[in-house]
Amino acid sequence: MLSRTAENLYWLARYVERAEYLARTIDATLRVTALPAAYIGKTNEWDSALLTAGVAASFYQAYEEANEHNVVEFLSFSQNNPSSIRNCIEAARLNSRSVRTALTSEMWDTINSAWIELQAVWSKGTSTREDLAKFLRFVQETSLRFDGSAYRTMLRNDAYWFSRMGVHLERADNTARILDVKYHVLLPEEEHVGGPLDFYQWSSILRSVSALTAYHWVYRETLKPWLIADLLILNDTLPRSLASCYGNLVRNLDQIGVAYGRQGPAQRHARGIRNRLEHSNMNDIFQHGVHEFIQEFIADNSRLGEIITKQYLI
Repeated sequence: MLSRTAENLYWLARYVERAEYLARTIDATLRVTALPAAYIGKTNEWDSALLTAGVAASFYQAYEEANEHNVVEFLSFSQNNPSSIRNCIEAARLNSRSVRTALTSEMWDTINSAWIELQAVWSKGTSTREDLAKFLRFVQETSLRFDGSAYRTMLRNDAYWFSRMGVHLERADNTARILDVKYHVLLPEEEHVGGPLDFYQWSSILRSVSALTAYHWVYRETLKPWLIADLLILNDTLPRSLASCYGNLVRNLDQIGVAYGRQGPAQRHARGIRNRLEHSNMNDIFQHGVHEFIQEFIADNSRLGEIITKQYLI
């Protein structure tokens, strides 16, 4: 496979995953801000949404205040935000056109029809919360259709493996950022863990990664920070956990290594991260510091993306 083809498949998957993540972040933030002030405290949930998306600095270059209108516009439709949902879908469509012959017809139809609907229906953004809810559902359903069609229709070859690498690398980064912001931004210092504010904010985090139901299945307890951290970091049965993402990354990288007859730094780096996750426990993570642990993970995850690019995509 040409490195350019591999790069387009890899980034196509990352853009689709990123668009869904932003839609889930906005949806979870809307749920929290709809609660009475007594339940959400004095925190600015829209500011935290920007931090989880990693675009706070660029947002404040264009806007003075992080409110619902400004943040939704910036994260969903802004042409000036490279990671907005609109730009992610357009970039995904551009990448898919470049590798049209490497995609199945179902995958192409999903991306192309989403792009057409984006131009025809959502070109002017949304004017009401009802319209916004429809738009967020459209984005999430597009991602689910694309992911499902890839899983059901692609040959298990290098095209599939590069695509799945993009999904899991992006997903791991998103989960880590959501968890990091919760521990250091959302909960005020004077708020007691386990209070109503804590409960609703943790619920919003779990909803943003589709893990609220999974949490109750696994732990059968009320929401507790250390159990939620355990679920999102170490529980490899949750598809969006860091451990699950790296289990899949290692498998896909190993399959590419076998197909091309050579292992490399990407395989070694991914195995190192997976082994660290496998040999960690929540007591050690809390002693070391959740923020420090996650920051190290985000840096290592970003480093893996750079290594993959140098090894395969240039």
